[in-house]
Amino acid sequence: MTATKDRVRIVQTEVLSDNWFVLKKVTFDFLRRDGTWQRQSRETYDRGNGAAMLLCNPDTGNVVLTRQFRMPVFVNGHDGMLVEAAAGLLDNATPDERIRVEVEEETGYRVRNVRKIFEAYMSPGSVTEKLHFYLGDYDTSLRVSDGGGVEDEGEDLEVIEIPLQTALERIESGDIVDGKTIMLLQYVALQSAMQPRAAA
Repeated sequence: MTATKDRVRIVQTEVLSDNWFVLKKVTFDFLRRDGTWQRQSRETYDRGNGAAMLLCNPDTGNVVLTRQFRMPVFVNGHDGMLVEAAAGLLDNATPDERIRVEVEEETGYRVRNVRKIFEAYMSPGSVTEKLHFYLGDYDTSLRVSDGGGVEDEGEDLEVIEIPLQTALERIESGDIVDGKTIMLLQYVALQSAMQPRAAA
C-alpha cells in the first residue's frame, strides 16, 4: 500500500491570516484510490496543540467544570456561555506541565494523580490542533485560589462543582455542548460502568 506521504504533493501554500493564529490555504495534488491524481485546495487553521483535564473527586463523585463566554459559538446561535472542562493551548510547554498550570488558573485547584487518557484531533477538517486529554483528582484541601482564569487574557470563568451524574444529564438536556467536555465526562462514566461490582 502506498504511504500517505507519497499520495500528497503540495503545490502551493498561501498564508491568508497571521493575526491571532495562522490561517493557510494549501493547494495540493492527491493520489486517489483509483490511481488518478486530483488537485484540491484546503484551508488549515493552526492554533497550536492543547490539553484538557476533567477534575474528579473520588470521595464525593463530583467533577469541576467552568462556564465562560465563547464568541464563535455565540455567532453560531448559542448564547455563548459554555460549560467546559479546564483546557488551554500548550504554548511551548509539555502537555503535562501546561494542563496543571491551566487547571490551577481556571479552577483554583491543584490536582493529584494526574493521568493522561488519550489524544484526539477535535476538528480535523480545518483545524490542526491535537488535544491531550487528562483526568486528575481533587478535594477541598487542594483549593489554592478562587480560579476564574487570567484577567489580562480576557478570561472570566465561573467555577462549577457538580455530581458526575448531573453533568451527564446536562449533556442529554443540551446544556453541556462542548466536545472535549462531553468526551471526558463520557470516558469517566464508561470507566465507572466497566468497574467490577463488589459482591453483596
